[in-house]
Amino acid sequence: RRQKLLHPGKSLYRALLDSLTLSDDNVKFQIIHEENKVLLQVEICEIEGNIFRLKIDEASPLRERYKVPDVLIKEPTTQRLFISQKAAGILVLTSANVDYKLQVTANPFQVELQFKGEAVVSMNSNGLLYFEHLQPPLSDRKATAENEKTTSDSSKEKQEDLGLWQEKFGSFLDIKAHGPSSVGMDFSLHGFDHVYGIPQHTEALLLKNTSDGDAYRLYNLDIFGHKIHDKIGIYGSVPLLLAHKPNRTSGIFWLNSSETLVDISTKAVAEHTPPGSAAETAKQRAVPLTDVRWMSESGIIDAFLLMGPTAFDTFKQFAKLTGTQALPPLFSLGYHQCRWNYEDEQDVKAVDAGFDEHDIPYDVIWLDIEHTDGKRYFTWDKKKFQNPRKMQEHLRKKKRKLVVIVDPHIKADPAYTLYAQAKDKGYFVKDRNGKDFEGICWPGSSCYLDFTNPEVRKWYADQFALQTYKGSTNILFIWNDMNEPSVFKGAELTMQKDAVHYNNREHREVHNLYGFYQQMATAEGLIRRSAGKERPFVLTRSFFAGSQNYGAVWTGDNTAEWGYLKISIPMLLTLSMVGISFCGADVGGFIGDPEPELLVRWYQAGAYQPFFRGHSNMESKRREPWLFGEKNTQIITKAIRERYVLLPYLYTLFYRAHTVAEPVMRPLWVEFPGKLETFGVENEYMLGNALLVHPVTEQDAKAVSVLLPGSEEIWYDFRKFKQMEDTGTLMIPVTLENIPVFQRGGTVIPLKTTARKSTEWMMDISYELHVALDKEACAIGELYLDDGHSFQYLRKKQFLYRKFTFHKNILSSSCADGSGQYHTTCVVERVIVLGFGQQPTFVTACSKG
Repeated sequence: RRQKLLHPGKSLYRALLDSLTLSDDNVKFQIIHEENKVLLQVEICEIEGNIFRLKIDEASPLRERYKVPDVLIKEPTTQRLFISQKAAGILVLTSANVDYKLQVTANPFQVELQFKGEAVVSMNSNGLLYFEHLQPPLSDRKATAENEKTTSDSSKEKQEDLGLWQEKFGSFLDIKAHGPSSVGMDFSLHGFDHVYGIPQHTEALLLKNTSDGDAYRLYNLDIFGHKIHDKIGIYGSVPLLLAHKPNRTSGIFWLNSSETLVDISTKAVAEHTPPGSAAETAKQRAVPLTDVRWMSESGIIDAFLLMGPTAFDTFKQFAKLTGTQALPPLFSLGYHQCRWNYEDEQDVKAVDAGFDEHDIPYDVIWLDIEHTDGKRYFTWDKKKFQNPRKMQEHLRKKKRKLVVIVDPHIKADPAYTLYAQAKDKGYFVKDRNGKDFEGICWPGSSCYLDFTNPEVRKWYADQFALQTYKGSTNILFIWNDMNEPSVFKGAELTMQKDAVHYNNREHREVHNLYGFYQQMATAEGLIRRSAGKERPFVLTRSFFAGSQNYGAVWTGDNTAEWGYLKISIPMLLTLSMVGISFCGADVGGFIGDPEPELLVRWYQAGAYQPFFRGHSNMESKRREPWLFGEKNTQIITKAIRERYVLLPYLYTLFYRAHTVAEPVMRPLWVEFPGKLETFGVENEYMLGNALLVHPVTEQDAKAVSVLLPGSEEIWYDFRKFKQMEDTGTLMIPVTLENIPVFQRGGTVIPLKTTARKSTEWMMDISYELHVALDKEACAIGELYLDDGHSFQYLRKKQFLYRKFTFHKNILSSSCADGSGQYHTTCVVERVIVLGFGQQPTFVTACSKG
């Protein structure tokens, strides 16, 4: 409300260029607000690889303002900026890469980042820089009695309306001990009218104008059955916005973990034209401009400008700051079977046997909250799970795994060891009065571990040790749910903002980091459990920038309706673009009962998405894949088996995500950056650079409209090996049996020749290569493999990375990374080459290195 009172216009901030200091690391100067005279410190630096950082903080705050820790993987390496002009209220900084310049205007204060003299992004050009300086509480101010008398009632009412010192939300009172602390700024993206990112919302791929008054909200919340096409924040937040035009992709990363609103406005503006130009020419030269306004409740302004220039450059730049997707254990790329809840050991064994009986591959069965002793995490219900270790050994013999849920709330029960220890050590979040914060969640009255405290995270990680977590084995992995954090009787079902964390930080400052920290501690616990040898698998519902370092994310409590299947595609693409490649949506919809056709279509979509899990609510009917009639069982089985055959390609894509930050699942425009027709496509996507997938998301569909981009491209039906006669938008007939999947000419896809019971059963199954030729009769592809579970690929370079090239009728296999060594008994048993004009008389195969 307070920020919205500030409208575009001349900024009241002026830069004091005489305060300028220049070092090898940064440029610093102060700016002053013309009315309240508060000084702010501005710091500008360039980070290696076309990244620029702008920080604004109070010059002399009453207390240190919150600066987000732990999200940047390290303090970035900076490059020296040079002053190329300083005169008449203008400061020009030149980058080590001379094509980039930063122009600082003193009055009003503005910063413009230029490439070869053209503006790419400008900051505060609309004058919406907003920075509430911290103030002593009203009671501490040395106001004269006279001033006290003249404070009008209307002035007090106005303060209450604007929530300066306290705010009511229903029956909740939020006391702002340090007063208003909000920050905000506008960024103008020149020449861009397509913007993406800032998950998580149940929204379209392309971000919309927010002129309707609803800004995109980044505030992690437990929202059961979230509405479709809603800008409210749901379970996670990544404050990264990407902008794309045919010759450039850029990004803005707003590093702030408090509640954040993002306003977007796209318009056409006339380019500057010489005097005497015809009006028609000016009209023709109108260029798009997108204004993005970020508003956060607290913290500082810490913005990173990612200058690309390509989408893949931008992904690498973000990964350089926040890390790449952790390489998952291979089993976690298989199919996962989950339900709230599998009842007991007999139920688990029966479901496991059902997969074998119907010859359906799967890797993991999951247990929800009911497996515990009264919702006490790290325990087992002694009646239902009398011998959990024996149950896991049964699964181990089948070469399968178990995942159990571990939520962040701890039942307030002095007899519960975990609670008693945490209470004794002072490890819970406190309320504003200094007592342990108590809220209601699944166990009833609960306290919440303060994961922002490194000591708490270390202690929590220790709880996963096999000797501590009784009944666990090394095939047990973890699911972190309800970690927004969810508080059933809290404001918006979450923790009050005036709760207090480690280092006397208010919850309002750290809210969006809570789940990030729990997943971090959990992943560390699983790694430590194996003495650092084994890769963890941790699924989280709540996340932030950098969560990709610790595991997987899913889209939360979706509903068994066609609209949710459809919206899951842009939701997953958005997560993929902001670094979280290991993402998925609950197959079939968590809430409600899917009709068989919807369930089939969801399995077909999920089989070609990174995280593949069937999941359902306790009120839903049982939904194992064989319960919907023989025909549907066959089709679902076929989809799951296709997934398993595809695993070599998928695992290779994850290695690329891990090493060079390429998203596993990507929007069409990322692969076809110059093709305008791809910029808004959200009903199909690329899986890597080789496969185009178009899930069927309409009921009773007999045909779907598919865009095969690029007139210079050749596309092949992935299953029928048939070359498509045309590119562009085509009507493709569909039956219930499968969804359209196409292989791009010029690519080689490695597959397994057949599917088995689980990924571990398939380690020695041989490979086949699908070589799809482009117009030059060439193709390139890769295969990455290692032991699938340990860190030996990293520590001992135990991996194999091969490159396949088809050129001049010769298929060659060469070493893509000579530092890796790994012995495998697998061979390439079969090669299918697509795109020969006629059957060749011979093809030569050779291996190098």
